[in-house]
Amino acid sequence: MINQIYLRRKNKLILNKGNEPTPHLHYIATILANFESLGYTLSKPIIDTLYTYSKDQLNEFYLSTIDSLKKVLGANRAYKPMYPNFPQQVMEASDAELYINAMIHYLSLGTMLPEYEQQTRMPLYDKTNQKEISLGSRDDFLMIFRNLLSSKTSISESDKEDLTFVFESFSENTGQLIPQEIPLKENIALLGKLLLENNLNHDILFQYIKTATDVLRLAVSLSDGDISLATSTRFRSFKRKERRILLAFLENCGNMEEDMKRYKNRWIRLGERLHPAEYKQFKKTNEAFFKLRNNKHISTFNGLIADLLQTNQIDAAMTLLSDRPGEFARKLDQLLRLHQQPEAVIENFKAIANKIETTVLLQVREHFKHRNDVREKRSFFPKGNVAKMFVINNDLPAINEIICQDIVDICESNLIEIYKQKSPIGKVYLDEALRNYLVPFSQRSANKSLKSVVRGSKIDIAETTSTIRTFLYWKDGSNEWGTDIDLSAVMYDETWGYLEHVSYTNLRSAKYKSCHSGDITSAPAGASEFIDLDIQSVRNFGGRYIVFSIHSFSGEAFNELPECFMGWMSRGNPNSGEIYEPKTVENRMDITSDSMICIPMILDLYENKVIWTDVALRTEPEYANNVEENQMGMVLMGKALTSLVKPNLYDLFKLHIEARGELCVNIEEADLIFSMDKGITPFDLDLIVSEYI
Repeated sequence: MINQIYLRRKNKLILNKGNEPTPHLHYIATILANFESLGYTLSKPIIDTLYTYSKDQLNEFYLSTIDSLKKVLGANRAYKPMYPNFPQQVMEASDAELYINAMIHYLSLGTMLPEYEQQTRMPLYDKTNQKEISLGSRDDFLMIFRNLLSSKTSISESDKEDLTFVFESFSENTGQLIPQEIPLKENIALLGKLLLENNLNHDILFQYIKTATDVLRLAVSLSDGDISLATSTRFRSFKRKERRILLAFLENCGNMEEDMKRYKNRWIRLGERLHPAEYKQFKKTNEAFFKLRNNKHISTFNGLIADLLQTNQIDAAMTLLSDRPGEFARKLDQLLRLHQQPEAVIENFKAIANKIETTVLLQVREHFKHRNDVREKRSFFPKGNVAKMFVINNDLPAINEIICQDIVDICESNLIEIYKQKSPIGKVYLDEALRNYLVPFSQRSANKSLKSVVRGSKIDIAETTSTIRTFLYWKDGSNEWGTDIDLSAVMYDETWGYLEHVSYTNLRSAKYKSCHSGDITSAPAGASEFIDLDIQSVRNFGGRYIVFSIHSFSGEAFNELPECFMGWMSRGNPNSGEIYEPKTVENRMDITSDSMICIPMILDLYENKVIWTDVALRTEPEYANNVEENQMGMVLMGKALTSLVKPNLYDLFKLHIEARGELCVNIEEADLIFSMDKGITPFDLDLIVSEYI
């Protein structure tokens, strides 16, 4: 399991040397050939280690490693689409044949599929790059999880699962896993759960838990709830020892009454589980619960600020906000719009900027850098475990460009001063391509994937790619009539005018080369669907954007299915090789959200990029002429997702270079490399969220 996680996260393995005097070259060559069929190769240190292995050790290494590789690629499943000779078979079939096959399948409730002989396929002609698997170490492996706990931004569910396994497996090494500082409150709650459930020393938590909301998050975490607090949690019954620990943490918090009022109803429900009245020693805690239950007045900071702003007492609001720099930064745009002398707001912001978290400074910088850009919509990703997206009209009044630049300059100068406190990084090579990859501010709702890509990042499509092939695999859930998951692609022009869609209702395009492998409506043993899209033919017809979507037609949420995942392949010769070729897989993602619709990716064929979106929708988008007015419509979502304004990795790393390094043009001269495939890459998220944000 350790190497399975290490391989997925870093393409590394932990191996001990064997004692075999003579290497089994034939076995090792066979292992290499089989790995290459999946698009992987082994580094020289790993091969040198394998030289010392017996045949039994080589066999064990091969079976465990090949199984892990197949799982991350999706190659551990058999892909049997309705049309086994896809895509050519679908493109050449008559409309009547496609229609009759679909009707027979639907009328048989998904039990009957057309019978075709699978033709011998030509070998894969596409050239693919091999991904190297390197030799790692135990310390390097544990550092991944220390970095995750050090993260300044939220981490994903798969990160939490891996952390849970590591704490259970390395309980004697918690000192190596727990960082001195844990900036993110959600991670404190996660750590508390890991310590308490593994009966480890929890006294260290007193240095991290400072507020009543920290205690609430811990109780939510122990109840397997949403520690972002975006949704309510049904609290479990706590053991007496756990109740005493939670109440002791709460008693130790300052300003608890105001903090508890923010989540009043949740605290009342939690109090029913904690029974604070049984613990007379916690006097402050009992007093706070008494006020909540009896609706006693508790004044709050946010309420006071709202009153001051509503009554136009801007200076008084600024004075109060200066005591909470993070809140000042979040209300900065509003203050600049309301104040008669925005220069006063700028001076106040400048005075407190050095006390603002870097995550906030980076986002404020980006906001004001693009504050007056002409954008039709503004989009927000609310916190929570589902990758939802809110889109509203961009009706903010303009702010003077000089004022915006002043704010950008203040943010940058303070970020540079903060980064100067870190160790020097010497000569640094910085890849321009990193402008296309966004800073990972929130990964809590990201699905587990082969490559962890931040939502909104743009991935280059190789020049040798003629066809993008998406694939979907799922197994039936509890629905007695079977589970029907559908893969679709909707094509738009550069102004988001609808052109055509390819889906179960339209298996192939009449206008350009694009087709669907056939709609399967029941998957007791697993089912798969594919869509091929010929890039140049879509461009020739005037197509620019292709929005891929996955729908649960049968009504189950994706997280109710035993298995559901999708991915995409880069193909140069789509009729060569197998329909599913693991070495051509660019990315693969588990679909596990509590939703029935997912938009995993969008193609921008003018920029020749895949935009990684990984967004879940709770209700059905409307495909209608007025789709742009529909808040949950595909066009609206597409416009928002292709025009996100978020800090990118290039700008982040450039600030670090200005603060503590020297930019160099020649990669061979660099002490540190930021690039797509060397040094620190966009996929080293654990390192980025802990060391560079």
